[in-house]
Amino acid sequence: MSDLFVQAKQAILATDKEKALEIAKRHLDAGGEPLEIISQGFVPGITEVGEQFGRGTLFLPELIMAAEAMMAVTDVLSAAMAESGQAGSATPAGSILVATVKGDVHDIGKGIAVAMFKANGYTVHDLGRDVEVGDIIDAAEKNGSRVIATSALLTTTMGEQKKLEETLKKSKLREKYVTLVAGAPVTQRWANRIGADIYAENAHTGVVRVSEKLMAG
Repeated sequence: MSDLFVQAKQAILATDKEKALEIAKRHLDAGGEPLEIISQGFVPGITEVGEQFGRGTLFLPELIMAAEAMMAVTDVLSAAMAESGQAGSATPAGSILVATVKGDVHDIGKGIAVAMFKANGYTVHDLGRDVEVGDIIDAAEKNGSRVIATSALLTTTMGEQKKLEETLKKSKLREKYVTLVAGAPVTQRWANRIGADIYAENAHTGVVRVSEKLMAG
């Protein structure tokens, strides 16, 4: 199976959605665990894509294609987990809303997080990028999300995460939600400063900390 993990990573790096889907199917047909190939194959691939984009060695069209390939295989593998009952037992029942904040159009990190949360059995409501605080709260109220996760990739947009915390408090909704903040310039210190419940330096950490928080009540 280790060779298949390498192929999964390479398919994402090559932005080859069809190849990635073929590898996911081969893994499932061989009796492999969906989460295994996601965490050991596809996620390392999309993580490296993000790193290459950050270094300027990979450009926006390739970034978008890689993210699309990642989401396609995640949907397939998440469905396989749901059918086998793995999704229900892997984490506490949870619905999470994710969004990149207003003024920020970068969403590769969010895309990875969406993939990881889906792979771990969460219902994910992805609002996309450049989303107003009011729209985030309205959507959470309508879809019943327990967790609100926001990403800010620019220092100039981090203030939107603070605005979310303040708006939730003013609306007397703060205790209703678990809030998570993430993004390249975001730190634990920032999370503490604005009053967010969770800081996630990467998608894997975000899944672990959200699960721990929900299980703790």
